[in-house]
Parts: sequence; structure tokens; C-alpha cells
Amino acid sequence: MTDALAQRRRSDRIDALKSSLLPFLGIFLFLVVWELIVNWLDIASYLLPKPTEIVAEIIDKYNLLWKHSLVTFYEMMAGYFLAIAVAVPLAIAVTASPTFDRFITPIILFFQTVPKIAIAPLFLVWFGVGPLPKVLVAFLISFFPILIDTSVGLRSVTPEMLDLARSMGASKMQFFTRFRLPTSLPYLFSGLKVAATLAVVGAVVGEFVGADKGLGYLLLVTNSNLQTALMFGVIVALTLQGLILFYAIQLLENVLIPWHVSVRSGQEFGTM
Repeated sequence: MTDALAQRRRSDRIDALKSSLLPFLGIFLFLVVWELIVNWLDIASYLLPKPTEIVAEIIDKYNLLWKHSLVTFYEMMAGYFLAIAVAVPLAIAVTASPTFDRFITPIILFFQTVPKIAIAPLFLVWFGVGPLPKVLVAFLISFFPILIDTSVGLRSVTPEMLDLARSMGASKMQFFTRFRLPTSLPYLFSGLKVAATLAVVGAVVGEFVGADKGLGYLLLVTNSNLQTALMFGVIVALTLQGLILFYAIQLLENVLIPWHVSVRSGQEFGTM
């Protein structure tokens, strides 16, 4: 019995190691194919640089990329946390009051349907070229997924759960903290992970419209100068920022709601 248990644990560790290594293997094979195709077709570096050239450029321009990455990361995180601070209480309010829901929802939908690239120049006029316009664009893009997913989660309490709370004599606050809030957490984290990737887009869109620093600004400069290898380096830096925030939220989700099926299935089968 002990040997079988030890063998099962070893098998689980091997499966977990395979699940962790497979994504890196896929990326490595993609880069190898990319390198071979560029060499085979003899594509000019300004059109499509080889991965080795991109890595060399990232190492050579590390200080430049780091300086602009800090600016974009600050704008992204400020907009993201501002979206959480506004969207979560608003979701609680619209689910608690149908009247307030009918009042505020059309206004929210109006601002959501307006293209953010059209609002960004207005922010530039109102607030100048500092970080605030970029933070607000990141906020607007991140806000809606958090609001919608949190609202759906808060409304997903089953009638049986409601009857159980009433039979136990739970107050409104107890019902919210012990039933409604735990039920909404998987939906909240789903919205947070979607918003984590969108916040990077918001910061870059704001920098495209008007900025003198940040990865979005650096992307425009490298594009105009045909510095394609450095442009890919900027794209890598932007991608890493989104991935870091996404997996930080997923780690927090694994810690706070390990009981949920989405977390357990992800741990078992190696999915996101």
C-alpha cells in the first residue's frame, strides 16, 4: 500500500512537471521554426528579425526598455486598481437595488460602447501629457469586464441557498458575506483576469495618443525609425507585463478559492 502511494505521488509529480514544461517547449519550438524560416527565406532584418537578433537587441537596450516599462507598468496598475475600486462596489450596488440598476446601466453601456481611442484625445486635452490620461484609459478598458462578471456572480445565488439563509435567520449582511460574496468570487476573478490583459492595452492606447515616455511611445519611435528588432523587444516587454499581472491574479485565485471547480480542474489538467 505504501509503495503504491509513493508510486502514485511520483507519477503525479512527473505529470505536474510535464504540464509545466510543455508551454515552454511549445514556445521554444516556435522560435526555432521562426529562426529557420527567416534564414531559409533570407528575410531582411528590418522586415522580420530573427529571434536571436531580438534577444540580442533586448540585452543591448535593456536599460532603455526597463525605463519605459516602469512608466507603462505604473499606468497599467493604477488604471487596473482604480477599475477594481470602482467596479466592485458598483456591482454590489446594482445587484442590491433594481432601481439603481435600471438608472445606472444605460450610462455604463453608453461609455462602454464609445471607442476608447476616441476618448483618449479628450483626456489628453483635459489632463495634459502626464500619466493621468493613460491611467484613465486603462481604467475605462478594465472597468467593464470586472463590473459585469462581479454582477453576474453576485446574482448567481440559487433559490435553495436563499431558502437556507432564510431558514437560518441570516441578516442581509450575513447573507451577503456568507452566501452571496463567496459565490461571486469565481466570477470576480474571471473578470479580473480578463481586465489584467486589457489594462496593458489601455495604457498603450493612451501612450499612442500622446506621450513622451512609456512602451507605447517607444513602440511608435521604433516603428518610425524601422528599428524592427527593438520593436519586437517592446512587444515582448508589453506581453510580459500582461502575463505577470494575469498569473498573479490566478495565483491569488488559487489561494483564496481552492475549492472551486475551475481551480481544481486547472490544477489537475494543467490548464490556465
